Amino acid sequence: MGRLHDLMKETGYGGHALEVYLVRLLFCLFAEDTGIFQPQQFQDFIEQRTGEDGSDTGPQLAAFFQVLNTPEDRRFKHLDEQLAAFPFINGKLFEEPLPIAAFDAAMRQSLLDCCGLDWSRISPAIFGSLFQSIMDKQARRNLGAHYTSEQNILKLIKPLFLDSLREEFGKVKGTRKKLEEFHQKLRSLTFLDPACGCGNFLVIAYRELRLLELDILRVLHTSVRNEVEKVQQSLDVRGLIRLNVDQFFGIELEEFPAQIAQVALWLTDHQMNQQVSEEFGLYFARIPLKTSPNIICGNALRLDWNEVVPVERLSYIMGNPPFVGKTYQNAEQRTDAALVFAGINNSGLLDFVAAWYVKAAQMLRNTAIRCAFVSTNSICQGEQVSVLWNWLLSQGCRIFFAHRTFQWNNEGRGKAAVHCVIVGFAAEEVQPKWLFEYEDIKGESHCIAVNNINPYLVDAPNVLLCNRRVPICSVPSMLYGSKPADGGNLLLSAEEYKELIHREPDSTQWIRRFLNADEFLYNTPRYCLWLVDCPPNLLNKMPLVKQRIEKVRDMRLVSTKADTRELAATPTLFAEIRQCKTTYLLVPAHTSENRIYIPVGYLSADVVCGNANFQVPDATLFDFGILTSLMHNAWMRTTCGRLESRYRYSASIVYNNFPWPPSPSDKQQQAVEAAAQAVLDARAQFPDSSLADLYDPLTMPPVLHEAHRALDKAVDAAYGRRDFKSEAERVAFLFDLYQKYTASLLPLAAKGKKPGRRKKADG
Repeated sequence: MGRLHDLMKETGYGGHALEVYLVRLLFCLFAEDTGIFQPQQFQDFIEQRTGEDGSDTGPQLAAFFQVLNTPEDRRFKHLDEQLAAFPFINGKLFEEPLPIAAFDAAMRQSLLDCCGLDWSRISPAIFGSLFQSIMDKQARRNLGAHYTSEQNILKLIKPLFLDSLREEFGKVKGTRKKLEEFHQKLRSLTFLDPACGCGNFLVIAYRELRLLELDILRVLHTSVRNEVEKVQQSLDVRGLIRLNVDQFFGIELEEFPAQIAQVALWLTDHQMNQQVSEEFGLYFARIPLKTSPNIICGNALRLDWNEVVPVERLSYIMGNPPFVGKTYQNAEQRTDAALVFAGINNSGLLDFVAAWYVKAAQMLRNTAIRCAFVSTNSICQGEQVSVLWNWLLSQGCRIFFAHRTFQWNNEGRGKAAVHCVIVGFAAEEVQPKWLFEYEDIKGESHCIAVNNINPYLVDAPNVLLCNRRVPICSVPSMLYGSKPADGGNLLLSAEEYKELIHREPDSTQWIRRFLNADEFLYNTPRYCLWLVDCPPNLLNKMPLVKQRIEKVRDMRLVSTKADTRELAATPTLFAEIRQCKTTYLLVPAHTSENRIYIPVGYLSADVVCGNANFQVPDATLFDFGILTSLMHNAWMRTTCGRLESRYRYSASIVYNNFPWPPSPSDKQQQAVEAAAQAVLDARAQFPDSSLADLYDPLTMPPVLHEAHRALDKAVDAAYGRRDFKSEAERVAFLFDLYQKYTASLLPLAAKGKKPGRRKKADG
């Protein structure tokens, strides 16, 4: 279908007409394999009524579409009998007149190739994949169009409603009256996907409900079916099926996926009718189409959802809103989001998907409606949590199930690599609460019943971490590194460094090693001009250095930022200087999500720490041990933000809110320090390996792995624990500790013994 799309588009047939055309062809391909048409009826029509060169394929298809839109009793009397044999479809699918397409031999053959496939048992997820396959990469980026796989849809709909309905069915199936009432309840349910795309959530939900209805019919009518089979008759089930596509509502910005969603629901309805027919013996198809899904093509952030489906009728809201980070939103998206976020403090920090949470929460007020969304995990991490969830909690919203971070996947080409969460919430307390955890984000989840699910998706109280300027515990402050803002002119690659000191040897004493995160992690040589104390007379003797300084000044003068223009007066200096005067601990601001531990290391004062890092001056071995431990890294993974999928460390969120061990004993502190030194010693055994090599899960040396395991045990003991069963349990413990530390605004650690100061590190 993607190839056919491309061939048609090359001829100039595009836009709305092409989208509708492809949807119609999709319906026809499905129809001839599922009993709506006769077997191979559409394929035979193309093969027998169009020439091999394809020149008459377009006109013949135009006539064909017109026939499908015309009731049998209103068709022309002398209509070609092969055309006349096709049924009336209705549903407005073939109503709109379209330009006649100009096919050639390749396009005709591409259509026949599609006919050659068996469309009868395809998963409904194919429709979303079809749409994704014909969108270009930039369009996917702009729309956040990540179409969710059937597996991931089930992760959402099962705990949202399907599991509870199945459980209820098990309880009532022994009583005919209760079962009939339950059947009627299913008919009363309504579902809204306010970012429905091609309708995959609606389609899978409808299919699963129809399968549940089939189980109901089996129980209610098995005896009747057995009787009719004895006399070789069929049970007419048309009056028994109550569920229909009109229970499903969707909002979609783009027309083509909205069309796909409507057709996909019709086709799924037909698939399920076939399954019922096969079981009960009487074939029927709801053709011509009379009942339609309620798919609205419009902007979900500007529409009143209550006008799409009245709140008193709505049962569930679900879906996969667009994945667009706050920095990637276009002007229109920013405007739409701003309208939704009006009145929410610091809403400029929120990703686009958060707007759907806000709109949903507004509809949930004072109702029993339940909602669940697939989202990027950014809304449950970092600085967004306190902004979004402070407002949601104030509206009475509570999380009743959640999938912690897992790797998103779908079934279309060009699929995106995204780390997602699923959050189910309601404006009332829902019990039981279920938390789905993943030991491996690419693996399967396991479900546990929990007392509460907080906005970080941990079984812990609903506490929100705020941006703090100082740590909650009595520990060293964490600072940003120094920021050049120099247009690259104060920084030197290894080659530039060699050339400069060769041509101007006097510059050597004014050059220092410079480390941003990549240089630190990958041992990449990089340098900077550090002219803080350089006297003017010496500077005038270094013309090459002066050239670089002039470029810094020129770059700053033309900046759009007033603060940067002011810095043009001091072009010899970094824009922001925070360099430590003693040994410091460096923490990279960004690091791979694949690492179990963020690599942290000691640097001497003569190595300049760039602003892509954080630095902890005068950090002790105990400090190093805690920050390098699994305890701190588990906290980091839960609370930090993300840059794409990489961890984005934060001093104000992660470090300053981190609950350190409460009053460790001298023995516990010494054990952590000894284990920390062992980690440094293990690293030192591999002087030619970068930290990226050492902390790659596949290449991490066993001796380093064992050193970290010993350190983790020592740190756990300092917290008074030895029996954590999962990372989520660690984080839940830390949230409880955080709540104790902050309850009186006086950290517990400050009341007792402070962590010991740094002993000399030998590695």
